Amino acid sequence: MKRTLLSALLQGTLLTAGLSSSLAAQTPFVNTLMPVPAHLTAATGSLPWNDAITVGLPRFRDSRLDAAIVRTLQQMEGKTGVHRPPSLGNDPSAKLVIDVEGPGETIQTIDEDEAYTLLITPAGAKLHAATTVGAMRGLTTLTQLVQNDGTGFFLPAVQIDDTPRFRWRGLMIDTGRHFEPIDVIKRNLDAMAAVKLNVFHWHLTEDQGFRIESKLYPGLTAKGSDGLYYTQDQAREIVAYAHARGIRVVPEFEMPGHSVAWLVAYPKLASGSIPTGIRREFGVSNYALDPTREETYQFIQRFLTEMTGLFPDAYYHIGGDETPAPDWKTNPRILAFKKQHNLKDNDALQAYFNTRVLAILTGLHKHMVGWDEIFTPGLPTDAVIQSWRGAKSLVSAAKQGYQGILSQPWYLDGMQSAERHYLADPIPAGSDLTPEQSKRILGGETPMWGEQLNQLSIDSRIWPRTAAIAERFWSPADVRDVDDMYRRLDVESIRLEALGLTHLTHQDAALRELAGTENIDALRVFASVLQPVSFGERYKGQHTDQLTPLDNLVDAVRPDPPSRHRIEVLVRNLLASPANQQAKAELDSAFKSWLSAVPVVEEQMQHSPLLNVAHPRAQQLGDLAQTGEEALSYLGGSTKAPAGWKQGALAQIEEARKNQALLRFTFLDPLEQLIKAAQE
Repeated sequence: MKRTLLSALLQGTLLTAGLSSSLAAQTPFVNTLMPVPAHLTAATGSLPWNDAITVGLPRFRDSRLDAAIVRTLQQMEGKTGVHRPPSLGNDPSAKLVIDVEGPGETIQTIDEDEAYTLLITPAGAKLHAATTVGAMRGLTTLTQLVQNDGTGFFLPAVQIDDTPRFRWRGLMIDTGRHFEPIDVIKRNLDAMAAVKLNVFHWHLTEDQGFRIESKLYPGLTAKGSDGLYYTQDQAREIVAYAHARGIRVVPEFEMPGHSVAWLVAYPKLASGSIPTGIRREFGVSNYALDPTREETYQFIQRFLTEMTGLFPDAYYHIGGDETPAPDWKTNPRILAFKKQHNLKDNDALQAYFNTRVLAILTGLHKHMVGWDEIFTPGLPTDAVIQSWRGAKSLVSAAKQGYQGILSQPWYLDGMQSAERHYLADPIPAGSDLTPEQSKRILGGETPMWGEQLNQLSIDSRIWPRTAAIAERFWSPADVRDVDDMYRRLDVESIRLEALGLTHLTHQDAALRELAGTENIDALRVFASVLQPVSFGERYKGQHTDQLTPLDNLVDAVRPDPPSRHRIEVLVRNLLASPANQQAKAELDSAFKSWLSAVPVVEEQMQHSPLLNVAHPRAQQLGDLAQTGEEALSYLGGSTKAPAGWKQGALAQIEEARKNQALLRFTFLDPLEQLIKAAQE
C-alpha cells in the first residue's frame, strides 16, 4: 500500500520521537518505539487488546510467517496476560489483519523489502507488507505499541509507514577469542530482531580459536579450539534461527593474519614461523598464511566451498586486518615471489592475496567483505570495505566505486555512551558524497570484540546501547533527540530483558557473587555510578589473556548506566533554572544515597579481596557526594563557598578522573559543572 493511499485512511499529526502537547491531550499514545519509524501519525482512540482479538491472514501465509506471528502473540501474552488467539485464520474482518503479498526472497539478501505499513483504529488493526520480513518488522512495532491505562491493555490509534534508511544494519559478535554458547547467540538474535537489525556478523576464527567445524579439515577444531566450537549442525541451526527472524548470517574467517588457529592445525599453510599452540595473549600476531603457495589457495578454495553448505548468505567476510607478517619480509622464497610478481611490499602482497581469495569467492557466487586494510590499489571494486578506522576511508572507498559498511564509531568495547554512538552516522553530516556514491554506503555494523567478556557479561556489553545504534541505522537521519532516545531506551531495555537477555540481571548476580551475600542494596548503589574503562585502558592496566578470569567489579558494572544521563539532565535543568526545586531535590537525594551506601560497601569490601580492589573508588564516592551536597548549598542561595573551596573541589574531580580498579565514575562532568556554578 503506497504512503499516499494509507495517509487517506487516517488523519493525524506527523510524529518522530515525541508528541506535541496538543496531541498528547487528545490521545493516550506514549511513543516508546525504538527504532523510530520513518513516518508515524497518531490519532485519538485505541484498540483494546483483550480476548476478543482475532488474527486473519487474508492473502499469503507460510510456516515462516506463521511462526513469526505466533512469537509475537506469545510476547503480547507475556506483556498483557491476555491469552493469544487459539488459531490463525484468513478472515479479512479479523481484529488484527496481517496482509502480506508474498514470502520475499528464499535466501534473504541485502535488497530484501523490509517496508511495512501499520494502521490501528478503534475498530481494528491492519499490517501490510510486501514480504514476510517486512511483516516481521511490523510485528515488532506492534509489540512495542502495547500499553495500558491501569485497567487494561490497548494499542493506540496510529498510522505507521516505515522502511529502513540503510540496508545493512549489523551486529558482530567475536566468538574466536572467547567462545559463546548457542543460547547466548540465540538470545542476541532475538534482541537484534526486536530492534530491527538484519545482519549477524559471526566472527568465527581468531588466533585464540577456530570455532566452526570442518569435515574436510578436522584438525582446525581438533587442534585449534580447545574443544569449544560450533558443529556444522549447530551452524545450520543458528542460520535457520536467524532466518526465521529476518536476519542474515555473514560468517567471518580471518585471513591471512589472525590465523594462528589455522596454522597450529595445518603448519604447511604458514609463511615461515610455525606456532606451537593457539595464542592465549591478545593483540596483533606475527603469524600469517603464506600467500605465495598455490597449496594455500587450494586449501582456502576447498574450505570455503564446504562453508557454503552452511552459510547461504551472499556475503563472506575474510577479515584481512592487522597482518604485519614479518616472514613476508625475510623468507627468501617469499621475497623471490614478490620480486617475480613486482610486488614492492607487504601491502602489495596482501592485495595479491585478497585478489586471489576474491576470485575464489566470486566463483562460489559470494561477495567478499574485509576490514579496510584490504582497501589497496588494484583491488577489484567487487569487494566490500568494512571500515574500522573511520568514515574517511569509507568515503574514499565509495568515491572509488566500492560498497562499504561503517563500524568505527560503534565499537562497543570502547565503553562509550549510547549518546555518543547515537549521534554518529554511516554518512556523516557534511559529507561531499554524491547521491550515487552515498548509495554505496550500505549501512553500519556495531562490533562486539571478545577479549574482555564472557558468556555472563556479554549481554551487558552489547545491550541496551545497541538498540540506540539500531535506531541510527533504521530511522531518518534527523531523529537525533538524545534525551528522548534515553527515555525510550529505558523502556526498550526492559523489553529486551523480557526476551531472555541478562544485561540487567547480570550486575546483581555478579555483585552477589563478589560480596558473598544477598544484601547488596548499598553495593548496587555504588555500582550504579560506575562504568568500565575502555578496552584500551583495560588492556594497558590489566594483563589479560584468554585464560584470565573475568570476575572483578569491572566485569559486573554496565557501560553507560542510567545514572550518567540522569545526573547530566538534573544538573542541566538546575543550572538552567536554579529555582528548580525538583531537580535540586533529586540531586540531593542521589548524593545522600551515595553517602549512606559508602560505609556499608567499605565494610563488605573488608571481606572480599576482589571487591577490595575498588576500595579507593568507594572512598572517592563518599568525598564526591559530600562535595555535591556542598555545591548544591552554594548554588543560587545566600550561602557562598569559602575561599579556595572551588579550587579544591575541582582538584578532587581531576583526581577522580584517573583510572582506579579499571572503573570510572559516571557523573564527573555534570558534578564539575555544578561546582563551577557555585558562588564563592
